[in-house]
This record gives sequence, C-alpha cells and structure tokens, in this order.
Amino acid sequence: MDGLRSAADSWKQAQPSEVLVLAANLGDKVNLLVAVSPEGVKAGIKAGDLIKQIAPAIGGGGGGRPDMAQAGGKNPEGIQKAFADASTWLAEK
Repeated sequence: MDGLRSAADSWKQAQPSEVLVLAANLGDKVNLLVAVSPEGVKAGIKAGDLIKQIAPAIGGGGGGRPDMAQAGGKNPEGIQKAFADASTWLAEK
C-alpha cells in the first residue's frame, strides 16, 4: 500500500486528471487506492464514495477521506471489474 500512496503523492504534484485509481496485486491480496484532486472534491467526487463502489469487485471493503481512500481484498481477478466500475461511477457523476 505504501507504493500506491507514493504514486498518488506523485500524481498530486503533477495532477494530470481529477481522479486517480490504482491497484496492486500482491500474491492473494489486492489493494486499491483512489485519489481525487481538490477540484474533483469541489465538483462532488469523493474518494471514499468511489472506493466503496469498486471494492466489492475485489472481494473487499474500504474507506477514507474525500481526497484519498483505500481498500483491500482477496480477489485479484476482480481488478479489471473494479476499474470498469470506477469508470461507470465517474461517468454517472
């Protein structure tokens, strides 16, 4: 998870988009991280809300702040679905 947080911190410096969704598969464990720019938060996109929508795809749960949230699970096969669910959720915002 530290690697994902480090990547999110680097993204915050460059901020090429309003939302960042990352995944890491470490053996039988999966970690997800969502980061949202200050502009995204102002527009009503909250990282904690998004992570709660996509975490079930990896068989897990999570939470966090409006600008950053994380989740863990044990279904690496669900990573692509988590990304697809994130795209769908964001398109509806």
